[in-house]
Amino acid sequence: MYNSFELNESVRRALDLYSQSLIRVAFTYLKNTADAEEVAQDVFLAYLQRHPVFDNDEHEKAWLIRATINKSKNMLKTGWFRSRNPVPEDLSYLPKEESDVLQAVLALDKKYRIPIHLHYYEGYSIQEIATILDAKPATVGTWMARGRAILKEKIGGMEDEEVCL
Repeated sequence: MYNSFELNESVRRALDLYSQSLIRVAFTYLKNTADAEEVAQDVFLAYLQRHPVFDNDEHEKAWLIRATINKSKNMLKTGWFRSRNPVPEDLSYLPKEESDVLQAVLALDKKYRIPIHLHYYEGYSIQEIATILDAKPATVGTWMARGRAILKEKIGGMEDEEVCL
């Protein structure tokens, strides 16, 4: 069990290491930076309140991502979230090609968008994504292949099967 100082240091370290990653994961669900940041804050608050014990850093990161996914899904279910008109995100700070790819990824159905994000932007393997999403690895592979095919069709001009994200 953690003492108060160790817990605070553990959360501070996790904040430094994973906050941007969690915001990006939440953003893939919510498509809004402010909402994504709110979800990430809620996840770190849950971390502080629950005092989870992890086997290693990867276990900690997986727990944080799973919590982020769950909180993002919960936010999507709220009546308030569904009834509002979101402000479109400005991606003009990105190079045009990168912005086009990100827009295409965000336009995908979430069953394709989330695995593609976790693989290309967060660096998870298909097996790890299957564990995080509580799905079979073959299913995750199928989602990724279909998502890449949709991206290839939308973005066009790609030489090989792999979409460069």
